Amino acid sequence: MAGQVPEVDRRQVLAYRVAAQQLDRSSPRRAGDLAVLALGVQDTPYGAARQALAARRATEPDDGLELVWSMRGAPHLHRRSDLPTLATALWPLSDTDATRRIPGQIGAGARLGLAAFQATAEAFQAVVTTELERGAVSRAVSDLVPKELSFDCRPCGARHISGAVFQQAGLAGGVRLVVAGRAARLAPLRDRPGPPATAAHTGELITTYLRLLGPATPADAAGFLGSSATELRRVWPTGLAEVRVDGRVAWLPADALDALTGAPTPSLVRLLPPGDPFLAGRDRDLLVPEREHQRQLWRAISSPGALLVDGEVAGIWRARQAGKGRLELTINPFHALPARVRREVDAEAATVATARAATDVRVQVEPA
Repeated sequence: MAGQVPEVDRRQVLAYRVAAQQLDRSSPRRAGDLAVLALGVQDTPYGAARQALAARRATEPDDGLELVWSMRGAPHLHRRSDLPTLATALWPLSDTDATRRIPGQIGAGARLGLAAFQATAEAFQAVVTTELERGAVSRAVSDLVPKELSFDCRPCGARHISGAVFQQAGLAGGVRLVVAGRAARLAPLRDRPGPPATAAHTGELITTYLRLLGPATPADAAGFLGSSATELRRVWPTGLAEVRVDGRVAWLPADALDALTGAPTPSLVRLLPPGDPFLAGRDRDLLVPEREHQRQLWRAISSPGALLVDGEVAGIWRARQAGKGRLELTINPFHALPARVRREVDAEAATVATARAATDVRVQVEPA
């Protein structure tokens, strides 16, 4: 019937996302050519982004990538060429939006709205003119922004700018991350156009989210971007198709509808790192229906990686350095693994080892 809203189930959605995010490894590719780089790849803990690229078999190095604070102020790997547009797309849409993005730790500072982001971004521009230790930047930026944006830190006896504002304004302030071991330093980006006068391209970023993690809702997209559904509806993109996922209304780009309804059932095993793009959607009940499994996968601190089997999250895994060049992986499946999956887990462990520069890897699969 003309105009009828397509209906799909969660298995079709997961199959679509596997293909859209190139987890099927249809062909070798440079890291910068991966579709997920359009949205960014989270790098928490450091090194996770490198593993996410390896899971998609990014076989060639790419020096056109930068690590910056982007979505929700978290460190993400992006194409350098995308950063000017991304900075404007992530800029708060209004004073209300800006206030919502600032936690209650600095109530008066949050009420500054857009001015809080503007002042912090300008302070970054003034302070970060060469590579500096993060703590030194924080102290210098704290001295330049309105006092309402900082708080007294009893352990170190100093005033610090709110970490949320600091990190969310970093990209607009033209700052990139330089990580060595556990230490993070800040350095200026090559091109620094200055803080945006206003938000722009947010609708395009929403479309990218829906292409890689759709079908999804305004609330899903808002959770990913750190905004609110009310704000995003003001810039909600055109050219979308409405879809029902197990009865729930959601959207994705209209030109991706055939790919969704025709997505083949994947047959693969992947060891996805914490924060992998496949795990980044906000519709967690769809991705992992059982709440106990959700609690195991998404933790407040030190989340594990995910064992992906044929499009389904089938367990969690952790890695441990066991000496120079040696890595031990422990797999905790949600259910008993067939022999075929167990063999492929061993093959995927080698991919993880390569991404982590290990020469030897051992795998322990715990009973389900």
